Amino acid sequence: MNLHHSGERAAPAQHSRSAPTLGGSWIDVDGREVPITEEMIQSACLELEKRLVNPARPVKDN
Repeated sequence: MNLHHSGERAAPAQHSRSAPTLGGSWIDVDGREVPITEEMIQSACLELEKRLVNPARPVKDN
């Protein structure tokens, strides 16, 4: 069955004015489901970059 040619029409997508979610969520301390947004991921990546430490260079034997 090809879904593109079925006689049924899909329900229109509902869009919110908040940041789009990426399909995942986490549960906060009050038990509420919080959608994960791209902004959250970008913020986490920036925080990780701030904490990045360059690895030590190996000592060469002469």
